Amino acid sequence: MRRPAAWVVLGLLAGGCATAAPDGAGTATPSGRPGAAPAAAGASRPLSPRQELAAKHRAESERLEREGELRRALDLWKIARVIDKDDAAAREGQTKLEGRIEGAVAQRIQEGRAALQRSSHVEARRRFLAALAMDPFNRIAFDALQNDVREVESIPHTVRAGDTLATLAQRYYGDRLRGEVIWETNQLPPNPRLVAGTTLKIPEIPGLPFLRAEPRREPLPPLAAPAPAPGATPGPAPGSPPSRSEPVRDEPPEVNPLLADARDALERKEYPAALAGLDRLLASTPSDREGQDLRKVALYQYGKVQFDQRQYEESYRTLTQLAKIQPGYEDLPRLLQQSKARVVDKHYSEGIKLYRDEKLKEAIREWQVVLELEPAHANAKKNIEQAERLLKGLEQRKKK
Repeated sequence: MRRPAAWVVLGLLAGGCATAAPDGAGTATPSGRPGAAPAAAGASRPLSPRQELAAKHRAESERLEREGELRRALDLWKIARVIDKDDAAAREGQTKLEGRIEGAVAQRIQEGRAALQRSSHVEARRRFLAALAMDPFNRIAFDALQNDVREVESIPHTVRAGDTLATLAQRYYGDRLRGEVIWETNQLPPNPRLVAGTTLKIPEIPGLPFLRAEPRREPLPPLAAPAPAPGATPGPAPGSPPSRSEPVRDEPPEVNPLLADARDALERKEYPAALAGLDRLLASTPSDREGQDLRKVALYQYGKVQFDQRQYEESYRTLTQLAKIQPGYEDLPRLLQQSKARVVDKHYSEGIKLYRDEKLKEAIREWQVVLELEPAHANAKKNIEQAERLLKGLEQRKKK
C-alpha cells in the first residue's frame, strides 16, 4: 500500500533535506548568524535532558545579550551553569558577559561624573542609575547618587513660536551655551525643533543665577495730558489703557487641535491614536513640519515598544514606515535589522514545522516570505527546491 508520506520521509532522509533549527536558537544564513543546526542529522551524540535544558538557557542568554538585556542574560548564564556544571560554553559566555558588564558600568560612571562637571545633575542621576541597573552592588555609583547628585528643582515652560534651546538658556540662565542641560533633562532627540504649545522642564543649575519668572513691571504713574488744540478731538491720555478697538495681547500662537491631540496621545503612549491623528493632520497640510517631526517620534517609539513585546512583524512594518521617511533616524538601522532577523527566523522555523507535518505547499509559502525579506537566504532556497521536488514526485505517483 503506497502512502504519500513515504515520499516525504524519503526526502527528509536524502542529502538535500530541510535544515531545522533548535528551539529558540534561530537559523543560519550565509552571513553567519549564530544558532545554525548541521544539515546532516545524527552526526553527534544526542544530548542528555540536562544538557538540552542548559542549551535552551544558553540560547536565551545570547538573545538577551543581542537585545541589550545584559543583567538578565547574566542570570541565565549562571542558571545554565547550575544545570550543567560541566558546560564549557556557559562558563565562557558568563565570563565574557561579566567583562562586558564591567566595562559598560565603568563607562556609565564616567559619563555620570562628566555630567556632574557640566552641572547636569539630572543626567548624572540617570547615568549612575543605569550603572546600578547592570551592577546593583556597585559602590561607586551608589555613593555618587548618595553624596554627589543633588535634587534639582525645575520649573515648567510652555514653548512659544521661535523658542530654541539657546534662547531658553539665555532667558533662564543668562548663557546660551547652557541649552544642553534643557536638552538632557527633557530627553529630546538630536537637533530638536521645539513645538509650540509643548511644556519643557527648565532645571536649576547649581551655582548659576536662575530666572524663575518673568520680571514684573510696575506701571508708571500717568502723566498730565496737554490741553487739546482748538477744534481737535480729544484723544486718550498718556498712560491710560488702550481702547477696545486696539487690544494689546501677548498670547502663544494657536495650536492645531489635531496636533495637540496627537501630542497628548503620544505622551500617554497611545501610539495608534497618535499616528491616526497625525495622518489626518498631514493629509490636509502635508508641509506641517511639527506634524512631520512628531510622526517620526511616534513611529520610532511605537516600533521599539512592539519589538520589546516580541511583536516582531508589527515592529518591522512600523519601523519600515519610518525608514521611508528618514532612514538614519536615531538607531533605526539597528532596530530595523533586528526586527527583520526575528521575522525571518519566525517564518523559516514555521516552514520547517509545516514540512515535518507533510504540509509542503504551506511550508513553501513560509520560505517564500523569508526570501522576500532576505533574498540571499540559502537554506530557504534549498528547502523550497526540495519541497517542490517532493510535490512533483507525489503528483506523479498519484497519476500512476
